[in-house]
Amino acid sequence: MLRNSLRVTRKELSSFFASPVAYIFLGSFLLVSLFVFFWADAFFARNIADVRPLFDWMPLLLIFLVAALTMRMWSEERRMGTIEHLMTLPVKPLHILTGKFFACLALVALALLLTLPLPITVSFIGPLDWGPVWGGYLAALFLAAAYISIGLYLSARTDNQIVSLISTVFVCGVFYLLGSDLLTGFFGNRGAELLKLLGSGSRFTSITRGVIDLRDLYYYLSLVGVFFSLTLLSLQKLRWAKGRTAPSHRAYGLLVLLLVANLLGGNLWLQQLGKARVDLTQGHIYSISPATRQYLSQLQQPLLIRGYFSAKTHPLLAPLVPRLRDLLSEYQIAGGSKVHVEFIDPQQHPALEAEANQKYGIKPVPFQVADRYQSSLVNSYFQLLVQYGDQFQVLNFRDLIEVKQQGDRGIEVELRNPEYELTRSIKKVMYGFKGGGDLFASLTGPVTLTGYISSNDKLPEFLRNFRQDLQSLATDLGHQAQGKLKFVQLDPDANGGELAKKIGTKFGFQPMQAGLFDTKRFYFYLTLSDGEQQLQVPLPPSFKKEELKQSLLATLKRFSAGYLKTLALAVPQPAANPYMAQYGMDNSKHFDALRKKLEENHNVRSFDINQGQVPEAADLLIVAAPDALNQKGLFAIDQFLMKGGTVMLAASPYQVSLSRDSLTAKLQPNKLVEDWLKQKGLSLEQKMVLDSRNQPFPIPVMRNLNGLNIRELRMVPYPYFVDVRGQGLNPDLAVTKSLNRVMIDWASPIQLDTAKTAGKKVDWLLKSSADSWTSGQLNLIPRLAANGQAAFSPGTDLGEKLLGVAVTGRFDSYFKGKPSPLLEAPEKTAKAKTTSEKAPQLATVIDRSPESARLILFSSSDFLSDQTLQLASSVAGQQELGALQLVENTLDWSLEDAGLLSIRSRGHYSRTLLPLSREVQMEYEYLNYGLELFGLLLVFLFYRLRKRSVERRYQLLLEGRS
Repeated sequence: MLRNSLRVTRKELSSFFASPVAYIFLGSFLLVSLFVFFWADAFFARNIADVRPLFDWMPLLLIFLVAALTMRMWSEERRMGTIEHLMTLPVKPLHILTGKFFACLALVALALLLTLPLPITVSFIGPLDWGPVWGGYLAALFLAAAYISIGLYLSARTDNQIVSLISTVFVCGVFYLLGSDLLTGFFGNRGAELLKLLGSGSRFTSITRGVIDLRDLYYYLSLVGVFFSLTLLSLQKLRWAKGRTAPSHRAYGLLVLLLVANLLGGNLWLQQLGKARVDLTQGHIYSISPATRQYLSQLQQPLLIRGYFSAKTHPLLAPLVPRLRDLLSEYQIAGGSKVHVEFIDPQQHPALEAEANQKYGIKPVPFQVADRYQSSLVNSYFQLLVQYGDQFQVLNFRDLIEVKQQGDRGIEVELRNPEYELTRSIKKVMYGFKGGGDLFASLTGPVTLTGYISSNDKLPEFLRNFRQDLQSLATDLGHQAQGKLKFVQLDPDANGGELAKKIGTKFGFQPMQAGLFDTKRFYFYLTLSDGEQQLQVPLPPSFKKEELKQSLLATLKRFSAGYLKTLALAVPQPAANPYMAQYGMDNSKHFDALRKKLEENHNVRSFDINQGQVPEAADLLIVAAPDALNQKGLFAIDQFLMKGGTVMLAASPYQVSLSRDSLTAKLQPNKLVEDWLKQKGLSLEQKMVLDSRNQPFPIPVMRNLNGLNIRELRMVPYPYFVDVRGQGLNPDLAVTKSLNRVMIDWASPIQLDTAKTAGKKVDWLLKSSADSWTSGQLNLIPRLAANGQAAFSPGTDLGEKLLGVAVTGRFDSYFKGKPSPLLEAPEKTAKAKTTSEKAPQLATVIDRSPESARLILFSSSDFLSDQTLQLASSVAGQQELGALQLVENTLDWSLEDAGLLSIRSRGHYSRTLLPLSREVQMEYEYLNYGLELFGLLLVFLFYRLRKRSVERRYQLLLEGRS
């Protein structure tokens, strides 16, 4: 059978290439594909490193091309009367049909092969995920096979090629329309999902995402089988005598009918399979990760995930509902009986709608929809509820979707990263529920509370009373802990101060004093240890028992993995006058987007760091733009680091002010921050980094018009906005290896003092490209050159510049040997206090940190500000998440909570193209045009050479030579 089919295939392919049919087919396919890719879908304007524009129009394009290809396959045979000859040959009709089918499919495969330069080109200018590419090509072959089988059947039914062409387009178009948004918009979610199961285009889209589902592949194979069977039945009828129906004929027809029914019924049976797919995407972004499974394994009671989706919603959101349903079904499978998933339409369940509104605050969202008759508003639900115990989180459509602005062509909507949003919500409700329960039950082992406290005769009176409160509290908590908390008191001054020397070397604990001029020295330090890590318990400023309890419990939570971590966030305070911001006169930096992002996964405490106290419950300290940092604020940072904490600092010696009418920079380094960093082995050069690999931004520029200077906003490449990607992100650290790009603006190079960082672990995080340089100029507004580009001349110090670094190890305090800045002179204290009672002062300076202390430095004060993130989003046409993802990854890395780190940056639009000038973009576009023409030329030359070889062989045979 195979040999006969291949002979027919070669014969049909020869007839294709013997006429202009094959070249017209290939040329039309490539021309339309290139037009759609570069013009209709504006590939470079999308700025996404994928080839979805190539496949988005493939279902429609293949309808017309396959119809033109198959219209003559049987119709021509019938019109010329050669079909009777074919039916009488000693070759079965099945062999002939299979040969014609493979000939058409081979021509389509050749056309797809000629488009391969497109993804190869994209892989050179962006981080292309090849999984969806191979999925797209596989889907195109299966779709083409289904269309070819339909075309062959309809061609066998008529002797008119035009009728065959039109009928093939019509039938294939019906299959495409069944799952298209044009038709599914008239039905609810359930009806739309059923239609999408029947549509050839919707099945195709599912595979081009990079998910190879057995059910989708079988759908196309079933269409091939159905129309193959019907075509064979039509051909067999031509062989039967007209007017006579033999029992064998009826049996053959019944067999075909049963075969068709079984092929179609197989689709219904396969829909029951839950794991019949393979995720080809890099990182398996459409499959739940091991991190999610780990969180689900920690569930102690049922978790409810409920989807609130209206039957009528916005047409751009409707296709996302089935994908959310598939994802949640995987959650249910992974969680077993502990995870309950349900989907409801609140508008059809009034009781559940009332509960959603009153208990969870879930409201319908008005969407504007339009059909060919009118435009109207539809109040629709598109939310997910995650509930665990008495804790719940609600995800609305803004949390779940990602919008890419497509210029004048509208918007493109995709699911952002639903697994990350769901898993972080599960983590938050689960840890929040544990936070209200028994803290000691979640401890993995016993914990020792150690008090390094001097004898009572050396302590001030208020600390003697406080010591009694400590002993009482430790006794109470010890009973609650049931053996998991042990309290030990040690006197550092005993045995000649041997312990005092030890804790001074190990922890940096130095003698305290009760006032600036008090001559008594004593110890009063508290630590918690589980045998692996040892943390200091901060003493409450008011020295009250209840506040000590809160401080102690907050530190205990750091030994449990089942609690949300607490971040202390110190950022500049916004302008006090709201009218300044309204009229564009507010030059202060705002970090609301950063705060909102951090609150998704952590408890965030915003505070005034210049008061000198970091919140006791803080697990990590984030300080951004410390331009106004005073001595007390620096002391707070230093002592938090000395206690073994992690400090993340975003600082720069420059203050940049960007408004609607100006862009100015001032060199105003904070001397305190500068000296403190140098003491830690780090320094910021008083220059800014410029990089040829950068992001364009709308920058106010000056244009000379006949001697008149005109200020205008223009999109120009801006070297001060460094686009860090590829080799600029440390591939050996989990913090950066999962990122695709980070934009960091107005950054300064970081210098390392190898002598002071010796013995510490130094990890670089961000680097500029090798084509970067530095400049000390304060004029940041680019002036346009004659070619319309920004006039920036590269400097002489070309090379990589360090922009982000993490140093871990034992640090010495900047305040070592100095009095605590928190102590005030008595006369100042008297002026500040108007009441008879005042909180006692305690001088505590920790001289040295443990090995666990970590300092993370980013050399830009602005890259996390709202203004920078908004500018980046306006240019990219989507939300800028690279910098925020970097911060979150760094937090998880520092807090040793890597659960969400692996799935955070798996969004659809996270893979962006390299920054390219317009000239380079045109070069890549024209290169693809040339490669496609070259491919066609190779096909033509190959056919000509093969034809000559065949002709020569036949000539030799005719001449009697071998």
